[in-house]
Amino acid sequence: MSFVQTLFPNIDWAEIAQACLDTLVMLGGSLAFTLVLGLPLGVWLFLTARGQQHARPGLYGVLSVVVNVLRSIPFIILMILLIPLTKAITGVSIGIRGAIVPLVIGAAPFFARLVESALREVDRGVIEASQAMGATTWQIVSRVLLPEARPGLIAATTVTTVALVGYTAMGGIVGAGGLGALAYQYGYNGYKSDYMLVTVVLLVVLVQVLQMLGDRLVARYSRR
Repeated sequence: MSFVQTLFPNIDWAEIAQACLDTLVMLGGSLAFTLVLGLPLGVWLFLTARGQQHARPGLYGVLSVVVNVLRSIPFIILMILLIPLTKAITGVSIGIRGAIVPLVIGAAPFFARLVESALREVDRGVIEASQAMGATTWQIVSRVLLPEARPGLIAATTVTTVALVGYTAMGGIVGAGGLGALAYQYGYNGYKSDYMLVTVVLLVVLVQVLQMLGDRLVARYSRR
């Protein structure tokens, strides 16, 4: 018996590799949809907030409540609540496809609020100068707000990605698959501590790598 087999007697490394791949697929798929939904929602929140060019206090209030409600629900409960919707959209309520819908609905409001915060950091003088030159709302958003807020948006994406890693792990408890499922199935229910150790270490490494990449991109595009 090799040294590795002695340390981790229960581990099926092929199963670990497949779980890593499943986690990365869930993470990549859910992150893509989260950005597609969360970015415009965050911009919308910013534009309709009080004091902005398109201020709509009533609309902002409704959007704000929806975002806050979705952010307030613990992800495990949200996954269970969304089972009928998930099944209607994807045809299944478990596995990778079944996990992506609740992952997106759980993460998109979170990302939208971070986008709104990043846009608020943009120098108001730059926005007013663009308005004075006759720029349309689309031009202000695409050529001023988003480029000026780029470091903050990258940081928001990094934080959201790390949060999604945690969500994918929690999703394993209700059949989402991936490393979280192995940790729960073998580590918690099966009392195989080596499975728990390996899956946790891999999740920690994944988070560290993502955070490091995000920090480097923020430093690269930051003017400070």
